[in-house]
Amino acid sequence: MTAETGNRNLAAPRRRLAAARTRLLPVLLAALAAGCGGPDPAAPLTYRVEPGPLTIAIAETGTIQAQEQVIIKSRVPGRVTILWLIPEGEFVEAGDLLVRLDANQLEEQKFDQEIRVQNAEAAFIRAREELEITRSQAASDIETAELDFRFAQQDLEKYREGEYPQSLKEAQVRISLAEEDLQRAAEKAKWSGVLFEEQYISQTELQADALARKKAELDLDLARGDLELLTAYEHKRRLAELESKVKQSSMALERTRRRTQANLVQAEAELRAKEQDFHRQKEKLNEILEKIENTEIKAPSAGQVIYATSVQSRRGRGDEQPLAEGQEVHEMAELIYLPATTRMMAEVKIHETRIENVEIGMPAVVTMDAMPGVTLAGHVHRIGPLPDPQNFWLNPDLKVYDTEIHIDGNGARLRNGMSCKVEIIVERHDAVLSVPIQSVVHVAGEPTVYVVNDRNETRARAVETGLDNNRMIHIKSGLRAGERVLLTPPLDAAEAPPPAGRP
Repeated sequence: MTAETGNRNLAAPRRRLAAARTRLLPVLLAALAAGCGGPDPAAPLTYRVEPGPLTIAIAETGTIQAQEQVIIKSRVPGRVTILWLIPEGEFVEAGDLLVRLDANQLEEQKFDQEIRVQNAEAAFIRAREELEITRSQAASDIETAELDFRFAQQDLEKYREGEYPQSLKEAQVRISLAEEDLQRAAEKAKWSGVLFEEQYISQTELQADALARKKAELDLDLARGDLELLTAYEHKRRLAELESKVKQSSMALERTRRRTQANLVQAEAELRAKEQDFHRQKEKLNEILEKIENTEIKAPSAGQVIYATSVQSRRGRGDEQPLAEGQEVHEMAELIYLPATTRMMAEVKIHETRIENVEIGMPAVVTMDAMPGVTLAGHVHRIGPLPDPQNFWLNPDLKVYDTEIHIDGNGARLRNGMSCKVEIIVERHDAVLSVPIQSVVHVAGEPTVYVVNDRNETRARAVETGLDNNRMIHIKSGLRAGERVLLTPPLDAAEAPPPAGRP
């Protein structure tokens, strides 16, 4: 809605009434000529009520826009310079270049990131090989520890079942042999004593036999001592040593298993970390490559190029410099509007006092100054839920709602940014009673007209009114066809009419 329309709705009732009188001057002259046969200065100015068509519409000026349009934005982080820009207004096809942004800094980042990717890949391969080495070493260490444990078990079993019984048996055999030797030596020494007394042998032979007997006794004592050492000391010590060796080898095997498992877990974790770092560096490189690709912005579809700054300027938000080569733009900044279809719409702003009479789906008529004689049909597609913030900031007392009027049919002849006039049809009647808007005044809070009879006598009459179109107001009840009403009711009896009922 324009500022002129908003001011008109906020003007004083008397001022609005005077303006309506001026607009209806031709209507008055025609009514006087038809009702009185010619102007009569003594007769009151009246309007004859007759059924007829009545259209209640809200007229606003606006701008033609595409119903659907692609907003081309900068996808490069930070601020970058525009190196090349397609001229505004050109028609492009899908894939045509629209904007080229500076990519020098991104190219340097790409070079550095490629080095990081190569280093990360080398570290990943090294970690993978280290894992295989760790697995092989773990298998070897566990196998060695298992062999040591089995050998220790075998040594213990071998001693219990073989070596110790064998040593015990050998000791007992030595004792038996020593006892036999002692017995023979004792008998021989005994007979040597008899023979010596009978002087069959010499003293030396007797002493030799006695010495042999003594030696046999000592050998027996030694054999018995060896058996006692074997059973009392050596066996227990050897058995304890072998059992301890079994236990120690078992514990060593468990330690080896745990150590190798820990080494494997660490090697696997190191491999995962290196692999994740490698993929992360590759993703960063891909992001940089994508950003470099985004420095060349191409048209996603066919359409006419419109700079975003031009559209924002038309909407009263031209606080930025016009889009041009050499200008810096930031990420997600709107650069170009590209209509996506040939279906068009009109954007208008409606004052808050009239927005309540506008509903989604209402028909509308659109005309363009640039296309005289062309009238397009449309309908209300969207009403803004909140007042336009830009207009509210400029004038807090002026609250208007953005409203979209979709134009029916193909709008290929239309161009974005065209000025247009929109009439939203609130009501359309084929045959209803209506009177000029200035004929209705409010008396005691009720809409009232002054009816004039054939004798030119005037009488106030309350009526039920509907909406008006700034010229004529719908009379729902209270008047009959053929009656006349004053065009200039007495203002001293009138009250300021409430704003309700105005479209």
